[in-house]
Amino acid sequence: MKVIYKITYPNNKIYIGKDLTNTLHYFGSVESRNVEQDFTNEEREDFTIRKEIIWKSETATAKEIHQKGNGIY
Repeated sequence: MKVIYKITYPNNKIYIGKDLTNTLHYFGSVESRNVEQDFTNEEREDFTIRKEIIWKSETATAKEIHQKGNGIY
């Protein structure tokens, strides 16, 4: 299953990503330093992010999901 997902951070910043394998524990390849700058050390002690599948396909090709993903963000 190929998916496009939305990650929402506690500060309501959103990251849209694509996963060609629908791996449960994959949360994208965001730049850690950029995310870390948004949170204090105290906020990092209890940190929850949300991952939502916003589009999925059993039959789409890798090219199709990349085109679809580019249209979303």
